Amino acid sequence: MLDNCTSLAYSHAMMRERSSNTKRPRDLNQLAANIVNDATRDAPVEEVPASEKNPHAAALGRLGGKKGGPARAISLSAERRSEIARKAAEARWHDKRRDD
Repeated sequence: MLDNCTSLAYSHAMMRERSSNTKRPRDLNQLAANIVNDATRDAPVEEVPASEKNPHAAALGRLGGKKGGPARAISLSAERRSEIARKAAEARWHDKRRDD
């Protein structure tokens, strides 16, 4: 009888309880919605406050961006700009074409 009690206590110690008592929905769409809600509910959005950004670095980055595009367009020849545009168009449409 003692062996029976120890084996019973051992089996109860090994079995874990469920972490929650809520049942998952059987409908796959509802289950997917619950999973997405659980995954995104407590996601904190960490944004750097404006006071922590270096205003000088931000101004330099903005200034370089404003100058860079027009300066590059002036320095490139029409033939080179056309070549770059053709390559970009081919990259965009590469997977959409089907040669059946």
